[in-house]
Amino acid sequence: MKNTLQPGAKTQFAYRIPATKTVPQLYPEAHEFQLMPTVFATGFMVGLMEWTCLHILTPHLDDGEGSLGIHINVSHLAATVPGQTVTVDAECTKVAGRRLYFHVKAHDGMDLIGEGEHQRMVVNWEKFEQRVNEKAKIARLAPITRGTV
Repeated sequence: MKNTLQPGAKTQFAYRIPATKTVPQLYPEAHEFQLMPTVFATGFMVGLMEWTCLHILTPHLDDGEGSLGIHINVSHLAATVPGQTVTVDAECTKVAGRRLYFHVKAHDGMDLIGEGEHQRMVVNWEKFEQRVNEKAKIARLAPITRGTV
């Protein structure tokens, strides 16, 4: 990782919430989720917060590097309905070698919907994929590659 990322680096990212990012869509096979309201799911909010942090981090990575979310501690304070736009503010609060710390806050234009802390670890993708593929081999599962599902 380049030494250009400093605490205080900030960004803001806005995303209009589609119906596909609601609680019933989080795990469509989970009957319990199907019974819940069609509101922005906490799991998707966390992903949006991580995505916003990536906007800060990505320009500071060297070729072959990426980052993984390793810790999240956020509240989910208010419901957001499909069609509303959620704006996430993220700020890098600490750089400790490859471990990066962020403060995140999300607002839907009416309410503060979530706030908390997130940590990411910078990794070498090739080494990471080797470790994960070894784990998959032991577990007798298909290997992974970046960007595939």
